[in-house]
Amino acid sequence: MEEQQQRQSKQPRTRREFTKEFKRDAVELVRTSGRPIAQVARELGVYDSTLGNWVRQDAIDRGEREGLTSEERERLRQLEAENARLRMERELLKRTVAFWVSETSTR
Repeated sequence: MEEQQQRQSKQPRTRREFTKEFKRDAVELVRTSGRPIAQVARELGVYDSTLGNWVRQDAIDRGEREGLTSEERERLRQLEAENARLRMERELLKRTVAFWVSETSTR
């Protein structure tokens, strides 16, 4: 019962946003200090998994690791958004043509 009340009273976590400068400095601290990601994350007040993601992405951007660079990720995001917009436009045109054909064929 108490566990159920705790679950119900918990508010969903709000997603924190960090500046590019903060991320860059945090990654640099990990790279230059030689300390574990978990320790640096604790000191900075971020989750170690979050800092680990930043360090991994930095290694990719530097060419030290395989994966999509930040620029490639941004370009992919833009292309996916454009693709979704074009699909919606195509569907709208198909419906418009179908409506136009049905209107002209009933006259």
